[in-house]
Amino acid sequence: MAKKAKTVYMCTECGGESAKWSGQCPFCGEWNTMTEMKAQDTDENDRRRRSAAAPGRHAKANKLMDIETGGEKHRISTGIGEFDRVLGGGIVRGSLTLISGEPGIGKSTIIMQAASNIAKKYGKVLYVSGEESEEQIKLRADRICPDMNENFYSLGETNLENIAAVTEEVKPVLLIIDSIQTMYTQEIDSAPGSVSQVRECGNEFMRLGKVKNIPIFIVAHVTKAGELAGPKTVEHLVDCVLNFVGERNQDLRILRSFKNRFGTTSEIGAFEMGEHGLSEIKDISKRFLEDMEDGAEGSMVTAVYEGTRPLLLEVQALSAPSGVGFARRTAIGFDARRLNMILAVLERQAGLSLAEQDVYVNVVGGFRPEGTSTDLAVALAIHSTFRGVSCRKDTLALGEIGLTGDLRRIQYAERIIKEAARMGFKRVILPRSQAKKLGDLKAAGAISGTESGVSLMGVRNINEAIEAYQK
Repeated sequence: MAKKAKTVYMCTECGGESAKWSGQCPFCGEWNTMTEMKAQDTDENDRRRRSAAAPGRHAKANKLMDIETGGEKHRISTGIGEFDRVLGGGIVRGSLTLISGEPGIGKSTIIMQAASNIAKKYGKVLYVSGEESEEQIKLRADRICPDMNENFYSLGETNLENIAAVTEEVKPVLLIIDSIQTMYTQEIDSAPGSVSQVRECGNEFMRLGKVKNIPIFIVAHVTKAGELAGPKTVEHLVDCVLNFVGERNQDLRILRSFKNRFGTTSEIGAFEMGEHGLSEIKDISKRFLEDMEDGAEGSMVTAVYEGTRPLLLEVQALSAPSGVGFARRTAIGFDARRLNMILAVLERQAGLSLAEQDVYVNVVGGFRPEGTSTDLAVALAIHSTFRGVSCRKDTLALGEIGLTGDLRRIQYAERIIKEAARMGFKRVILPRSQAKKLGDLKAAGAISGTESGVSLMGVRNINEAIEAYQK
């Protein structure tokens, strides 16, 4: 017998639950985030259980050493190299993957291309859309995947119970839900897209994937602030969280992994949007630097290490006298708070008078690098535009800047230098301690690929770095 539903209150920000309503969440401290929802105690026959045990039977624990994983056999290749890279080598069977992004950025496109490849190689794929009819899905498929395989199935449905029934009938090797905000279960009275509906549907799709060993892709919308629409608990439920970003007026698209239980986090994949869908960009560093001018003022090359590969970027800066009361500080692709810190260091340690200067910083290509390895390049680009000094195209700058103006070490400098050598760079400015260590390794022959003429210029602080890049 089903037990009587009880009322609980859940925070839409952190997912915490409380039996009593309060204007402030007792877990994360946010105000006006508690939402009422109905909850039932689970019993042995509750279909919401995530256990793979048969209904009505108790779950059984197994020895971890006796469980076989199958290694790479448990991964399904999407047929798209950059997509597989972000996923950690392919889709893990039974996994739940969430992909988010702004409308029109290409989420459905890349999933449909991957689904078409999987249908040809592995078997049936079921594409469930709550936003488009089956005819609309077919029109998009004809444009993106003209050689569609007969194993590709489509379903225009929003009812979770009906989707589960069709999944049981078709028995696909991959299930795609587009999107989670349109799905609902008849067990809950609230409207689709509400906190309780999204959470319950997410739980049910997880149970379905784990029990049937079916990988499931869930598409989710984002708010104007770029965050996932609906409760943050969706991110906690899934095994992998992907985010698709890009500028609407450019053809470059970046797929980034924020969470991956089966691979590397912060991995990225690069794509180019075309008339017939998305195509891979094999050499993304070359793409970012192809239009860079030699001898330009306020332009500097830097690098970050994203996931499993180095990525070279161009940083541009511009300073101009402020015509109004307060000077503007604008950063695109770079943390604005960190820009203010670097400006303060340049003014105090390098003697630049920037209080009455508007300063603009842009990471070319629309990419938003993470970490602090780009600090030095930003500082040198600002110095270049302020002093009117030209920057050499063959010079790369790496390093984190401290409040005292000293330079701190960065991670994976060796691999970044190898990539710089491949791209034809002749000089790399980096912290002295790190340059000395890499120089010793290079002399001993422990580093291969950097003997093509790359000069390591070790500096201790921002003033030495300014002298080095002007040579």
